Amino acid sequence: MSMTLLLVLVTTAVTLAAWVWPRLHAALVYWPPGVARGQCWRLLGHGFIHADGTHLLFNMITLYFFGTVMELVLTPRIGPFGFLLFYLSGLLVAILPTHLRHRHDMRFLSLGASGAVAALLFAYILLRPWSLLFVLFVPVPAILFAAAYVVYSLRAQRRGGDRINHSAHLWGGVWGVAFMLALEPALALRFLDAVTSPASGSLWQG
Repeated sequence: MSMTLLLVLVTTAVTLAAWVWPRLHAALVYWPPGVARGQCWRLLGHGFIHADGTHLLFNMITLYFFGTVMELVLTPRIGPFGFLLFYLSGLLVAILPTHLRHRHDMRFLSLGASGAVAALLFAYILLRPWSLLFVLFVPVPAILFAAAYVVYSLRAQRRGGDRINHSAHLWGGVWGVAFMLALEPALALRFLDAVTSPASGSLWQG
């Protein structure tokens, strides 16, 4: 079984269990005062529970498709557990800015795998900037989707009020790109070349 499929199955199972047992949900959701009291598992646990079926389905579909590709790319270089650590670190890095901003907010809650999923998505876009992503069944070049995604997330974060943690999406994406560049710094120049040469294809060379 691939690590990506295992993550999808585990996340789905934990989410369903949390819907049945509210105490499990309460124990895993990101809640700043809980982390301050030593419940550090919330910094990762929040990524294994979701608010509803739409939230779960969207994240798991995205995780499966982009995770499968990135697992094939990364496993030969860092192994399956390295890929797992990349995913888990995406959850952690994505939530840390939120924690710094809301660490004294008793009413703030956050949940979902979006931070780690964004890390996988943006890592993929770094490698294949001109591949087509189907957004509501409309094909969109990945690099254009990434630009629109960042602009929308920044504006939505400033506006607020939609109960979506846009900060986690942004920082997850940043982590995905940073991880790939740390693994192979030459990707930066290849990405710039690919952006100006749409026919260049995949950037990863081995």
